[in-house]
Amino acid sequence: MTINSDGVVLDVAQRVGSTNQVRIVTRIGMSREHAKKLVNKLGELLIGSDGHIGTGKDFGN
Repeated sequence: MTINSDGVVLDVAQRVGSTNQVRIVTRIGMSREHAKKLVNKLGELLIGSDGHIGTGKDFGN
């Protein structure tokens, strides 16, 4: 994750085979305002889904 005054970049990676190397498979950039909204929404989803498995739709979003 990289953060500066302009925004936030999230790097999503996965492990390469059985090695300890990782490869970035996608990079998500957003403004600081959008990042704050994402954090709030993710927090709501985590609180509402405690002990459950599902999607955002399953929890009234």
